[in-house]
Amino acid sequence: MPSNRTNVLYGAAGAAAGGVVAWRSLFPWIGDDLTTALGMKKVGDRKDTDLANEVYLIDTFEGFVKQHPNKVFLYFEEREYTYEFVNNMANKIANIVLSLNLSPGDTVATMIENEPSFVWTLLGLQKIGLVDAFINYHLTAEPLLHSIRASSAKVVIIGSGEGLLESVNEIRHNLSENLPIYVQGRSQSELPPGYLSLDHAMERTLPLPVSKHLRSHVTLMSPLCYIYTSGTTGLPKPAIFNQAKAISASKIWASFDFNDSDVSYAVTPLYHSGAASLCLMNTIAVGASMALRRKFSARHYWEDCRKYKVTVVHYIGELFRYILKVPESPLDDVHNIRVAMGNGLRLDIWKKFQDRFKIPVIVEHFGATEGTSIAINLTNKVGAVGRLSPLMRFASKYKLSAPIRVIHYDRVKDEPIRGKNGFCIDCGAGEEGLIISEVPETTTQFYVGSKAMNEKKFLRDVFVKGDAYFNYGDILFVDKDYYLYFRDRLGDTFRWKSENVSTREVAEVLSTLKFIQDVNVYGVEVPDNDGKAGMAAILLKDGTSITPEVLQQIYKKCAKSLPSYARPIFLRFQADFNVTQTMKHKKSDLVKEGYNPDIVSDPLFCVDVKNKTYSPLDSSSFHQVIKSRL
Repeated sequence: MPSNRTNVLYGAAGAAAGGVVAWRSLFPWIGDDLTTALGMKKVGDRKDTDLANEVYLIDTFEGFVKQHPNKVFLYFEEREYTYEFVNNMANKIANIVLSLNLSPGDTVATMIENEPSFVWTLLGLQKIGLVDAFINYHLTAEPLLHSIRASSAKVVIIGSGEGLLESVNEIRHNLSENLPIYVQGRSQSELPPGYLSLDHAMERTLPLPVSKHLRSHVTLMSPLCYIYTSGTTGLPKPAIFNQAKAISASKIWASFDFNDSDVSYAVTPLYHSGAASLCLMNTIAVGASMALRRKFSARHYWEDCRKYKVTVVHYIGELFRYILKVPESPLDDVHNIRVAMGNGLRLDIWKKFQDRFKIPVIVEHFGATEGTSIAINLTNKVGAVGRLSPLMRFASKYKLSAPIRVIHYDRVKDEPIRGKNGFCIDCGAGEEGLIISEVPETTTQFYVGSKAMNEKKFLRDVFVKGDAYFNYGDILFVDKDYYLYFRDRLGDTFRWKSENVSTREVAEVLSTLKFIQDVNVYGVEVPDNDGKAGMAAILLKDGTSITPEVLQQIYKKCAKSLPSYARPIFLRFQADFNVTQTMKHKKSDLVKEGYNPDIVSDPLFCVDVKNKTYSPLDSSSFHQVIKSRL
């Protein structure tokens, strides 16, 4: 529960609200601070109650099953799934996995598309205190193998989605022969040797409730699931999403009064923290309903929203750009949506989308799967991801605001700027810097993996000796009214097709081709496309020429070993590479030059999916590319 000191501050905030008009002459941003602080208070109150009483997400779900068993929990492909039905299916999953004699806290890797089975599998594993590793169903080859191995999964469950079994089967020989692999959507006779039909097992299993004692080992620090992120280097890393973090994340929508009469809509992959923690977990937290679509469809988006009477949608910015491409209709503003909440909505389409579809409130936020806080824009300010005024920094001490900071950063040295006292320096109005957030003392790691891997995300001795902050690796701008705006992503990760792309992962795949000497991978901006398209600067080995065979081999290697969103759109062949004194590839100039043949003298190529190769990019084809949707 909030402390007395915090309650005093709440009271002060309420009293100050009455004098907002007078205060605005001195502090024009004070009203927006109060709106944000009061919204965060709602989040803090609900979060603190469940954390104090250790009410886990599965406990909340089971409570609503008893409270309203016949209420629709999930809408999916013309079917309605009640709380009671989903609970019964979760019980079946729990009983099937129990028969495998796993140890408390073991991990089950699941590779399931957006369908009800994703939800009841997660809930079933929670009933018996196991960890669900969300495997990206786009992955193939080495990244897929690595993801399963990194989770230390004792069981694998594959969904019914097209091609998922085939992807796993390609790497099956590299997994333990004793690893049970269950497959949904196929009978036992349809499966290759070494696989088990989950449908068959579900048919033979009764939905018997399992004892809560089976999850008595679970604490607030116990992992609920692993959500994979590219981070800044290497292959996908399982970020630890523990029970405390799930409780906190499930209360975020309280900031705009999300309640049991609302209907949410999830179209981004549930293996991401956005759809899972913001949409699914907040729906469970209040006993609301959620509409699911297997894969995003701009054409069917509003049709779904009207059919299911959706009131709150979760988005990533790129989706809204696709939806704006759909021809205008008299039904554009016929819906029940009161809030759109998400991240990555670019300034150039924000107002266009809001005005055309009459969306009352857009709540943009900034965060990261493995991050320790969130910035949130609760005032409908176009383009902003949150606020960070002096008052908000003060309020963060009392949970009225997120414990985030934006500090001065040296892009050349790639490190925070420290003052004479050795500590970091806060950015003020009109400045941009690195966003960081305070790390609780109970948090010692962000990922499953080595101490060295985790240490890279810590900033220590930031403002006082011994403190610790999480480094998001992103640059944000603070405007004159203390609103925050996303500017750029540092390091070796960029975002494309709603996914984080690790430049190191792409480079490592390309480097396995025997004719490539070195690879430098980075993202470049393409007009009317959100995120950055992948571009690979390649140095060929001596004696190797750019031939059709070389280009086809690069295309085949990317198609086989990389998910579609990580495959480079552009290639640039260089005669030599520029590196830093520490032998790191220089990217800034390459990023600025992009893929314009009128600027770049090196040979340029663009992906050619039709002919399964890369085709030359010249002045004429360049103008076609910038007009297209890649």
